[in-house]
Amino acid sequence: MECLFCCRYRAFTFVLTFMLYASFHLSRKPISIVKGELHKHCIIPEVIEDKTDKEYAIQSQPDKELYNESHCGWEPFDKSNYKQLLGALDYSFLCAYAVGMYLSGIIGERLPIRYYLTGGMFASGLFTAMFGLGYFYNIHSLWFYIIAQVANGFVQTTGWPSVVTCIGNWFGKGRRGLIMGLWNSHTSIGNILGSLIAGCWVSTCWGLSFVVPGIIITSMGIVCFLFLVERKCYISDPEMHCLLSNNENCSKQPNHTNGLFEGLENGKSAISFIGALRIPGVIEFSFCLLFAKLVSYTFLFWLPLYITNVEHLDAKKAGDLSTLFDVGGIFGGILAGIISDRLKKRATTCGMMLLIAAPMLYVFSAISKMGPEATIVMLLICGALVNGPYALITTAVSADLGTHKSLKGNAKALSTVTAIIDGTGSVGAALGPLLAGLLSPSGWNNVFYMLMIADACALLHKNLDSPHFLSKVPVLYPPRS
Repeated sequence: MECLFCCRYRAFTFVLTFMLYASFHLSRKPISIVKGELHKHCIIPEVIEDKTDKEYAIQSQPDKELYNESHCGWEPFDKSNYKQLLGALDYSFLCAYAVGMYLSGIIGERLPIRYYLTGGMFASGLFTAMFGLGYFYNIHSLWFYIIAQVANGFVQTTGWPSVVTCIGNWFGKGRRGLIMGLWNSHTSIGNILGSLIAGCWVSTCWGLSFVVPGIIITSMGIVCFLFLVERKCYISDPEMHCLLSNNENCSKQPNHTNGLFEGLENGKSAISFIGALRIPGVIEFSFCLLFAKLVSYTFLFWLPLYITNVEHLDAKKAGDLSTLFDVGGIFGGILAGIISDRLKKRATTCGMMLLIAAPMLYVFSAISKMGPEATIVMLLICGALVNGPYALITTAVSADLGTHKSLKGNAKALSTVTAIIDGTGSVGAALGPLLAGLLSPSGWNNVFYMLMIADACALLHKNLDSPHFLSKVPVLYPPRS
């Protein structure tokens, strides 16, 4: 009976945290879908070179009125420098996300996760909807949209360290790669749902493409507050019960830890930022993720616009087609988890997938112009190869390092380690869309060259699977006298 009770709680936590973080990505995706509507694909006749483009230009401007910039989207994104302006929106969000992530992990170790995550989801819903309100109130100030993106970037950092800490607390290291590979598909599921939901209104009322996801993540915040159980153990009048029968000891916490700030757990305080950096592999995997996430987030924010320009599709159809990249990402994350569990080598698994991903990006750029069939196949393949290493590092690797043996059983490190790794990766996530915005006016091929270089740089991390490297473990927490 106890074992059944434990399994149910473990499964419930798996599903709940899956849904919670899927809602985060669901609320992040609309901006990439709406880009094609903020600046519609207008072509000036004088620069048209072939018959196909001429026919498309006539279709896009059937009334043959003057080709002025006001007919090309939503001011201020209707100007000729629209790619730089749209890139600034991405950069604002991702810079705020990168900076906030370093702070979020430290704060998350010292607050009850349920309250911290709930507050972050409420705030994320508010600022996501705020961007969409610009449509309903006819706001054309670039600063309004940048401020909404910056604020949303900061508050969205509450999500990842919190859910990884929860799932890491509930699941041990056995088959962690497979379990977290399955669990990490919430990223792709959230992106797919966000694309489909935003696509419903993108061509008719793009403000709802933000307001509806904002309402969804706020509603999930209520679910989080009511049902999230963040640890394997809970306090009950007055004994501590363990929800998992896995020979792990649960000790009763002092009553003051039920307050807003938790002090000590099992006699040990939360790890410091410097202490987390000293854990073997944290720095190396952080820089590996920087380049891997650069590639992933460039696709996340720019793929629909690329498809719009190359395939000459409207914003909704391009958004729907871009979801195939995330479908491939689901399989890539699961495959990376299975391989790393079998080989017992996380870094080697990441390296193999990154090595294959670089040339496949070039192939994608070459054959995506041959028609939708080739694009569909390459989206699935590239999605698997790009998101596989990214998923593995942000989940199983982060959980492994956050529960490293050098911590001497301290449970208050997982959130900080996760935040450091993902925060450094978010620096790359900010650079990728920014560079894409700067390079795309000179041709999409330059964007793909940049992505291939980033994949190659991700391969330069140290061989963390080496037994010699793993033997060099500093003692961060000497036994208490």
